[in-house]
Amino acid sequence: MKKALITGITGQDGSYLAELLLEKGYEVHGVIRRASTFNTGRIDHLYKDPHVNNVRMFLHYGDIADSANMIKLIHDIQPDEIYHLAAQSHVRVSFDIPEYTGDVTGIGTARILEAIRMTGCKSRFYQASSSEMYGLVQEVPQKETTPFYPRSPYGAAKVYAYWLTVNYRESYNMFATNGILFNHESPRRGETFVTRKVTRAVAQILAGMQDKLYMGNLDAKRDWGFAKEYVEAMYLMLQQEKADDYVIATGETHTVREFLEEAFGYVGRDYRDYVEIDPVYYRPAEVDLLIGDATKAEKELKWKPKTTFRDLVRIMVDADIEALEKQHKIKIARA
Repeated sequence: MKKALITGITGQDGSYLAELLLEKGYEVHGVIRRASTFNTGRIDHLYKDPHVNNVRMFLHYGDIADSANMIKLIHDIQPDEIYHLAAQSHVRVSFDIPEYTGDVTGIGTARILEAIRMTGCKSRFYQASSSEMYGLVQEVPQKETTPFYPRSPYGAAKVYAYWLTVNYRESYNMFATNGILFNHESPRRGETFVTRKVTRAVAQILAGMQDKLYMGNLDAKRDWGFAKEYVEAMYLMLQQEKADDYVIATGETHTVREFLEEAFGYVGRDYRDYVEIDPVYYRPAEVDLLIGDATKAEKELKWKPKTTFRDLVRIMVDADIEALEKQHKIKIARA
């Protein structure tokens, strides 16, 4: 039985990845931070799965800001694969807490790579890189060879983590790979991220619990895919004979405005009746356009996105409406 260690297991990607690996027969270990409130909502259902039954999934308290803890975990678990997903991952917030973002999102990767090296563990390592590294894009579409030009503390920290992963691969012959994932969403997306903010607002507005939705730049263009499919690409990267770096994207770009039109239009509403612009949501430096070229992943990993932009938006709207109905024991009428 293969063993996998996932940092950020309680997040969107971590929860989908844990499901996938458990389905494939792995023993899954996850690192979680201690909090005064429960933060395992995205993975609680796995403990009700009779195939898991608390036997093949284990959670460990830890923090990627604590190098001693990471060394101990990797030494004790001896995982075959390590998926490093944990980070301070909110781009706008990274401008408010740049030092913390650099420490966790950037140096956190160094701590794990050093832990692998120091313990002599033969783990295959996956680093969650980001399309935000391209920032002020130097090429359209962006691929593995496109130069980076980050436009946020988050993007800069991810560039550091990317090159460190390459450096450890080349310096110590580690199996260390970067997955440069473009925006990927789902009903499990954090509620402060723009896509989930929109779909939650649609549900709240339909239920009469919210009147307005305050947004920032509606003209930013993003390449949005379905997170559940993107974790499959992570898994495939660690199954290759040779470690390499891959862009994972749909190859389509849509504006935030288009996301609003699709989400509100799905329930028969016009977003212009509800959306107001608040400058507080603008970034000091904006990333105007992201669109990825996943040709290499399609060729070498045999991976392709399956869910369309429209279907993704509708999946998220439906999920937020159903969640609100369940929470308040109500029936929400759709136009």
